[in-house]
Amino acid sequence: MFFWLRLGAAILSSTLLVPDFRIQPAQAQVNQLCQISAAQAREKENLRLSGLRGNQEAKNRYQQLLRQHAQTLQECRNRNWPQVQAIWLRLYPCDTRPGEVEHVMDRIVNRGYNQVYLEAFYDGQVLLPTANNPTVWPSVVRTPGAEQTDLLLRAIQKGRERGLKVYAWMFTTNFGYTYAQRRDREGAIARNGKGQTSLYVVDNSSQVFIDPYNMQAKRDYYQMVQEVIRRRPDGILFDYIRYPRQAGSDSIATKVTDLWLYSEATQQALFQRAQNNKGQEFIRRFLTKGYITAGDIAEVDKLYPQEGEPLWQGRNPPIEQKSILPPEQRQPQLQMELWQLSVAHAMQGILDFVNLAAYPAQQLGIPAGVVFFPDANQNVGRGFDSRLQPWDRFPSSLEWHPMSYANCGNVSCIAAQVKQVLNTAKSGTQVIPAIAGEWGKSVNGRPPLETQMQALRQFAPRQRGVSHFAYSWQYPEHDNNRKFCRAQ
Repeated sequence: MFFWLRLGAAILSSTLLVPDFRIQPAQAQVNQLCQISAAQAREKENLRLSGLRGNQEAKNRYQQLLRQHAQTLQECRNRNWPQVQAIWLRLYPCDTRPGEVEHVMDRIVNRGYNQVYLEAFYDGQVLLPTANNPTVWPSVVRTPGAEQTDLLLRAIQKGRERGLKVYAWMFTTNFGYTYAQRRDREGAIARNGKGQTSLYVVDNSSQVFIDPYNMQAKRDYYQMVQEVIRRRPDGILFDYIRYPRQAGSDSIATKVTDLWLYSEATQQALFQRAQNNKGQEFIRRFLTKGYITAGDIAEVDKLYPQEGEPLWQGRNPPIEQKSILPPEQRQPQLQMELWQLSVAHAMQGILDFVNLAAYPAQQLGIPAGVVFFPDANQNVGRGFDSRLQPWDRFPSSLEWHPMSYANCGNVSCIAAQVKQVLNTAKSGTQVIPAIAGEWGKSVNGRPPLETQMQALRQFAPRQRGVSHFAYSWQYPEHDNNRKFCRAQ
């Protein structure tokens, strides 16, 4: 358990009713969690507000205090685990108001964070100015008069002034409802074997998942990543690298029609995995009907008598394979292998898509990371979690950000998720777990952040960073005020 250090706050003495901004600040005071003292946080906020009202001396003192707090934060984080402590943040159109981004970033520094994961693409909107948004998605900020305002760039700059690294956090295969409304993009939307898109299977209507093999979807996303990278964030994180999460019995995919294989690009790519005519014909029949029969095997043998065993990528039957056996004996094994091929093909689309998405950042030496659920790649019997998130196969060149949100009333299940990821990751993989909660109190059965942090400290030094979801949890009133443009 972390213990708060009781450090007394320096008191500025003045007989004036207005603060004397000429007084030099005392050394910035932080506790063991690297959090700025309440007194200095108030001083900084008063200076910010006075500077907004035109007091130049206050502006100068404010900038001086920002530099001092940035240095103090860096020194504290270097001394104390975790060396990286990040927070997840969403900005709103109201944050274009003067001083608003600065206010948010100041609060983040005050809480001891040295990184920010800023949402740059979510719910079918992108954090680019409307006057400079060449993507197919609308801008987050569509307020008249704010067409030139670049909130992404502003947040990166204001964060760095305070010693923060600012990552761009982006949804990935979840392109948002606005994308589904485009008639010219209908072919890019993922479909299952029941004729459904993700709009039919998730509660959140803003979620629309795409076919990761579709070239148009790849081009659209790649262009957006390039625009985000042009703002030179300190890193980029890819979230929603998976298929839709479904409910009830549909949460486990047990048959091929449950999989998102029925859009044209995905099917064509799957057929191309066949290495002979028999292999392709079996894949086609399996997709069409959801199974193959002994009769199918007999028919395909007659169609291509010159071929031996059906072949596709990853299938290497022995020379003396079972083609000499009667079809009814071959059927169970062939059907199981076709099912395994289908699942592997769906997962490979996700892997290929995130590798493509990360490429522009990696070319510039900007860190890229993947955000995932540790339980989203489980197999249950012969079925698989419907999200089909193959995080255990994500490359070690990417940062791994497992969302360790398990909720069992204590920290044991949270620590177990992190341990699972660390045990799976190759040596050298940077693992930065995300945990959810608030400082100083339990929320919906989740222990306070400091309790969760103490449980994760056992994994140091291999795990040097932790992130907290989210700013809106820690400052719900401020978050709502910003969302609805209410006065602070």
